[in-house]
This record gives sequence, C-alpha cells and structure tokens, in this order.
Amino acid sequence: MTDSEEAVRLHTAGRVAHLTLNRPRALNALNHAMVRQVDEALTAWEQDPAVETVVITGAGERGLCAGGDIRAIHDDVRDGDGSTSAAFWRDEYRLNARIARYTKPYVAVMDGIVMGGGVGVSAHGSVRVVTERSRIAMPETGIGFVPDVGGTYLLALASGELGTHLALTGAVIGAGDALLCGLADHFVPSFALPRFVADLADLPVRDAVARHVRPAPQGELAGRREWIDACYSAGSLEEIVQRLLAHPDPAAKEAAESLLAKSPTALKVTLAALRRARRLGLLERVLDQEYRVSCVALTAPDLVEGIRAQVIDKDRNPRWSPATLAEVTEADVERFFTPLGERELGLAAGSVAEVA
Repeated sequence: MTDSEEAVRLHTAGRVAHLTLNRPRALNALNHAMVRQVDEALTAWEQDPAVETVVITGAGERGLCAGGDIRAIHDDVRDGDGSTSAAFWRDEYRLNARIARYTKPYVAVMDGIVMGGGVGVSAHGSVRVVTERSRIAMPETGIGFVPDVGGTYLLALASGELGTHLALTGAVIGAGDALLCGLADHFVPSFALPRFVADLADLPVRDAVARHVRPAPQGELAGRREWIDACYSAGSLEEIVQRLLAHPDPAAKEAAESLLAKSPTALKVTLAALRRARRLGLLERVLDQEYRVSCVALTAPDLVEGIRAQVIDKDRNPRWSPATLAEVTEADVERFFTPLGERELGLAAGSVAEVA
C-alpha cells in the first residue's frame, strides 16, 4: 500500500460520500498526503449535488485516528529544519477550519481511539458520534507539544475548567465525558454503527441519528467538577499544582502528579494558549495562534525529546529543558505567540463568521 493512493479510501453510497482513514497498523495516523487527499475529496463532494452527507471513519478495530505522524515530525526536526512539519500543519489546520465550515453535514464516527489530529478531523464536524469504545484525548503536553488542530479552541469552550484539565493532563475520556465537554453530539452503541452508517445512505442525517442514538454511559468528570474548577482556575501552573496537591480528593493529587511529569514549557504555553483562545473567539483566529505556537515548538528542545522518550526509545523518561515549572519564564512562554510575519497561517483574515 502506498500512503498517497490508499491511506484514505473514498467511495459513495446513495446520498453519502465516505472517507475512511486507512492506516490501521499506524492507528490511522495522519500524514501530509492524507490531509491533502481528504481536502481534495471535500472540495469535489461539496460541488457534487449527488452528495448530501460526508462520513469519516477509521479502518480497523482500534480507532478513528491516533493523531499525526509524530515519528516523521521527530525526524524532520532532528535531521532537518522543521519546514516539512510546518508545511504539514499549515495544510492540516486549514483542513480543520474547512471541516468546521463545511456546507454539507459532516458525520464523524469517533469510535475507538481519537487523539490529537484525530480530534481535528472529527470534533469540528457538524455531527459527532461516540460509542462505548471511544477514547478521546489531546495528549500533546506529554511529548513536549501543545494541543493544536483547533484543540485549544474546542477545550476552551468546555464548561468551567474541564478543558483546562484535559489540555494540561492529556487525560483520556470516554463517550459520556466527550458529550459533557462538547467534543461530541450523540452516543450510538458500537454494534449499531454498521446499520447507522448504512441508514445515512437513504435517510436524512437527523433521521438516521434518531433511529440509533442511545443514552451515553456515565462519565467521570461531572463528579469532579468541584475540584477541577477550583484548582484549574488558579492564575499560574505553579498554583494549579499546589491546589491539586492540597485537595483531599485522590483524583486531584493524581492530576498533579500527571502534570509534574509533563513538559514544564508545554504546560505553561498550553495554559496561556487556552486562556487566549477564550478571548480570540473565532476558530480561525485560534488556529492562527496554534500555528505560531507549533512552529516555535519546532525550535524548542522538548518536542524532539518528548517524542524520543514516548515513541522512539520508549524509556518514558524525558529530560525536559527547562526541567521545572519555576525555570520557565514569562518570556519563554511569550515567544511562542510571536507573529510569524510572512509565514503566518492567515486563516482569520479570510473569515467573517464566528463559531459559538
């Protein structure tokens, strides 16, 4: 199989056009060729009157998409100048914005693992379906990176400080919590997915959804809102950690321990990015900000080191630089938000509508 030809399978059935991410051995991780192929397909289908709905699924039994190809990013930064990764993100983030603005129903089947870039090609869709097997996360801080693909936009919209908790810890959530946080719209049991997708070929989306939607299993976050909101509303990462450690709920202490294992720089930049995203409002403005942050991350040591520790060598012992939260200065954080000049993504300049 060649990535450019078969890593995305395309076909139509009735009124529906199907996108299937087809790298199951890599958990359908996205590469640049796949992003381009999805974008080209969306262009063709948007102009095709026979296509009323687009559905995205993942091949195999493990999930929709585990994210971008971070091994390729590691090698690009270690051996090159990062320009290949920057070009990939430029097209990926433009695709994320396009999905959010797509003029036809875009149904994302978020079954199994949906992380990082997988969230980007699904959670911006107009109809987002989760199952009891859904495992959704933005785990970037664990590899010295910052949530992207519009992730800071989506998490900034979550109630209270739930999005802050998810962005900083990279915690994996199931269907109930995805619905609570606004990352999904409907729960459909996994056994019903084949029939649901088949019904989309003949029925309007709302009718197919109504036929198969069920109450979601109870999540965990609703019962943790008290300490999440109280702790993550602090003004700094250091104070967030202190509040978590001081809280009597064992889950709060576990969250603190999780944070202390992440990249200190990535944590502080993520917190700043989320809070700025709330003020920016428009998805395109947030994606522009994320592109700045991502490009600067290519020049920082923690991204390569985090991928090395978690994915390449798998020693799970990253050597972060700086090594502690106290060593990460305001200037260190601020440089991630510096405008890129001619290299700006520039999505906001061409957008007038705001997503609420």
